[in-house]
Amino acid sequence: MGFAHNNVLHANHFRKDWQRRVRTWFNQPGRKLRRRNARKTKAARLGVRPLTLLRPAVRGQTVRYNRKIREGRGFTLAELKEAGVGRKEARGVGIVVDHRRRNLSEEGKKVNVERLKAYKERLVVFPRKAGKPKKGDSSAEELKAATIRQALPLPDPYPAETPRKITAEERKFEAYKTLRHSRADTRYEGVRKARAAKKEEEEAAKKK
Repeated sequence: MGFAHNNVLHANHFRKDWQRRVRTWFNQPGRKLRRRNARKTKAARLGVRPLTLLRPAVRGQTVRYNRKIREGRGFTLAELKEAGVGRKEARGVGIVVDHRRRNLSEEGKKVNVERLKAYKERLVVFPRKAGKPKKGDSSAEELKAATIRQALPLPDPYPAETPRKITAEERKFEAYKTLRHSRADTRYEGVRKARAAKKEEEEAAKKK
């Protein structure tokens, strides 16, 4: 180790009893087993529950990612109402609710309502007491046929359309020209209105 210029020499302490101060993790296998047993006990206590919670299908944020569909935080109250699911009932059957989220499009709302309805059809609700089933619990036949079902997949972001012939009207349509005209109309709307109003005033003054 070299030293340069008029600096202080290092006072390195290499004779400490480092073996007393080192931290070991030999209890990791035991902790792993303890966590596993705790998970089993909790699962047995809670009873039959969905493996994964149902979440809504939402678009990604910003123009860069909005072509992708991902799982959102929770369903809106409007979506639950339209699907016929109570907000308190939802958490009990594995549906996540987000009271802050709002529906900004009818298409997105429709997708999630259909998602909820499909989940309800597949859902099997075991009664708390086998001899006293309550309203909303599955029938005895459904309980006998109950099997582990896979989670609902996210819908296709752009469902494929069946091929068709292009119409004559679509061939004549000029998208670029239409966009430019629309942009110009929006830009000069105020100026044109002011010009038309001024012209009307001048014509009225001439008639007088």
